[in-house]
Amino acid sequence: MNKSEMRRVVFGAKPLTIEDVVALAERRATPELNPDPVFMARIQRGADFLDRLLAEEGVIYGVTTGYGDSVTRAVPPALVAELPLHLTRFHGCGLGEDLPLDAGRAVLATRLCSLAKGVSGVSPALLERLCWLLEQDLVPRIPQEGSVGASGDLTPLSYVAAVLVGERELHRDGQLASTAEVYAELGVTPLRLRPKEGLALMNGTSVMTALACLTYARTDYLMRLATRITALVSVAMGGNAFHFDERLFAAKPHPGMQGIAAWLREDLVAGELPRHSDRLQDRYSLRCAPHVIGVVADSLPWWRQLIENELNSANDNPLIDGEEEHVMHGGHFYGGHIAMAMDSMKAAVANLADLLDRQLAQLVDSKFNGGLPSNLSGASGERCMINHGFKAVQIGVSAWTAEALKLTMPASVFSRSTECHNQDKVSMGTIAARDALRVLTLSEQVGAACLLAAVQGVELRLLARQHGLETLSLPLRETVLAVRADHPPLVEDRPLEQELRALIARLQGRHYQFYGESNHVS
Repeated sequence: MNKSEMRRVVFGAKPLTIEDVVALAERRATPELNPDPVFMARIQRGADFLDRLLAEEGVIYGVTTGYGDSVTRAVPPALVAELPLHLTRFHGCGLGEDLPLDAGRAVLATRLCSLAKGVSGVSPALLERLCWLLEQDLVPRIPQEGSVGASGDLTPLSYVAAVLVGERELHRDGQLASTAEVYAELGVTPLRLRPKEGLALMNGTSVMTALACLTYARTDYLMRLATRITALVSVAMGGNAFHFDERLFAAKPHPGMQGIAAWLREDLVAGELPRHSDRLQDRYSLRCAPHVIGVVADSLPWWRQLIENELNSANDNPLIDGEEEHVMHGGHFYGGHIAMAMDSMKAAVANLADLLDRQLAQLVDSKFNGGLPSNLSGASGERCMINHGFKAVQIGVSAWTAEALKLTMPASVFSRSTECHNQDKVSMGTIAARDALRVLTLSEQVGAACLLAAVQGVELRLLARQHGLETLSLPLRETVLAVRADHPPLVEDRPLEQELRALIARLQGRHYQFYGESNHVS
């Protein structure tokens, strides 16, 4: 997409949404600072107020004192200017894999959003440089591990601060490069952080919040995918569409669950095939699918509230009120709300994987699938003897599901006392967010495998009934055709790894449109 065609996300004008952050992370939007002079004047007043306090030898945490438990150590006036740089450097101990590029962009966006609230005591120049990094797609390299989620995401955010001062590494055109070398090539002068700016950059919840925004968007899509797969499996199994009757769901009025049932009715209204057995009720993984998927649907508004409140908050310490001239010491760097959102989201997502795993287990098993070929093999005649269809895929789905379920232990209950017992109760929000992303990735792998199998199951059922695709509702027919455009039927055994990886990438890019959601990445 050409930059001129992209929508712009304006920082400091109005609250940002999860969709704003995701659009910036995926390079579908460009950032800008609020051009209103009133906004920049407010930012400048906070910085000016700090300057006056320093001139009057006021005591300000993290400006004229050490950090954390070192708050009792006064910093000599001659060294105050060096303190922010030391903060960025001694926190440069992150380990683990680096955040992917989309997550790094989201981190820049969430930190800029927080500082643009105007109560962090930073200069307009700092906001302009953060916005410039995001606009130029110069993304700091940020190791994932090392944050306990209070005092914010200190260690990972130190990698953002380091890039601002011309140190460590950044991604340019998708390649890792020395920040100092990139600045020299571009003729850019590194920032010299003002007294409060190191703390303002690092003492906040922006990494966990960035990951939460990305996780939310992918979870919303996975919910839609799981619903569409359920409809396909119901057709393939010759299931009972009346399990999703509107009158039935009026008696248990969870609105999200009712919405999932409505989507299933929409998918199945034109595609209800003759039932394959005398079972009055389908097994739970079909009959109760709205109840499982509906938990996600009903939780999404709550998760959005927690995430967007955190996104649009000033979450460092201390806060600087340049209007009324107050320094307010508190604990807004604590990530408890994000931790709770992510801990609950990963449990709900893992339940989607478990639901689809159970549906696939029925679908491949000739004892339960109502006459479909064993393992959904498309081979015929004597070729059936050597072809095994989705047998190994079902084993893989079981493995991915088990791993997802194993990771649902809440991270927020594992608070550890750190930093000389100053940080004696911490949120673990960043670990919760990383866990949620891993659970989501595993569940997307399950979704991709089950989508392929469900499409194959539908085609085999139609073949057995001597029906064509026109028997299906329009939404199901479009999904089958869209999948088949890239993935031919599984007749003779073939390695499916690369096809699965390609399909997972399409799902993560929201390539297919489900239930009215526009596809964002083609």
